[in-house]
Amino acid sequence: MSNPSSIEAPTGAEHTAPRRWGLMFAAIWLFYLLSPLSTAWDRGGVRGAVGIVATLLFAAMYLTVFIAMRWRRFGAPFRAPMRVSQGLAVVAVQVLLGIVMCAAIGQAGDAASVYIAVTCVMCLRTRWAWLASVVVAFATFGATIVVPDWHKDWGILFGTLVATLAIWGISQSINRNIEVLSVREENARLALDDERNRFARDLHDILGHSLTVITVKAELANRLIDVDVDRTKAELADLERLSRDALADVRRAVQGYRELTLPGELARARMALSAAEIDADLPNTTDDVPTDRRELFAWAVREGITNVIRHSGAQRCTVVLGAHEVEVRDDGHGAQAAGHGHGLTGLRERAAALGGTVVTQSLHPGFSLKVVVP
Repeated sequence: MSNPSSIEAPTGAEHTAPRRWGLMFAAIWLFYLLSPLSTAWDRGGVRGAVGIVATLLFAAMYLTVFIAMRWRRFGAPFRAPMRVSQGLAVVAVQVLLGIVMCAAIGQAGDAASVYIAVTCVMCLRTRWAWLASVVVAFATFGATIVVPDWHKDWGILFGTLVATLAIWGISQSINRNIEVLSVREENARLALDDERNRFARDLHDILGHSLTVITVKAELANRLIDVDVDRTKAELADLERLSRDALADVRRAVQGYRELTLPGELARARMALSAAEIDADLPNTTDDVPTDRRELFAWAVREGITNVIRHSGAQRCTVVLGAHEVEVRDDGHGAQAAGHGHGLTGLRERAAALGGTVVTQSLHPGFSLKVVVP
């Protein structure tokens, strides 16, 4: 039996690695805050000190938000790790720190606008994130026009909008990848469930028939033990052989070899019906059956004979075999018509694979199981 691939849960090391590298990735971009930090240092005095403190607090808040996002995002969609009110509060604090930086050190502090726009994408829902980022970009650009001693800077407008677009694109890519992984995991789970169901049906088909015959022969041997010792020994020998055959069938099923032979199933059917004291009318040849249908018809014979012995209470069972169909019918009470277990389900699936159908019908008296392949 094949084992479908599955998605395993990440280990602790796998959890840590992407977060560590993600933090380094975020810290690298803080390189652009060195310019306002250097300007504040050169300015000196109170304004310089205020500029340094504001810049460091700004960088620390940005890293904190990024760490919170990365820590939550692993295995989860890229969404704001906080409520809207909390996200707005974080953005407002960063805007305030950015204003303090600009007031303390001048135009060099407008580098904060790029980081504020990125924070908007990380902390706000998409619509509000875009609105806030655009407002920040154009407000900063407007400041470069109207604030005295500042020069017009198209680069800050372009950089802020591009950073917003880049982070938004990354977030969408992350979400799509997570959706793909989720679908793969669900498909793997469904494949595993299907394989388990298939194996359950195969075990039912294989062991159901064999154990039914073994039970019938054991009952017969028990009745004969005080009447016909030689016959009892023969039945017990058959029991041993049948149990070995059942064990071999189970091993073949586990290994994925489920092929049956139609002549072999007819021979088993004759022996099983005889042990159940049911008259058997079975074909003596399978020459008319095409090769590609023999395994299917063998499964049909196995399922039909098993149900006859288990449920019908019949006195006679007939198997009709042709090039396009096989039928197992009996003269019992027709109780099989209510059966919809693993056996018939598996048989219908095998028939459908060849374009065939399974037809069950109550007779008067009896029951008919027919598999037809056009």
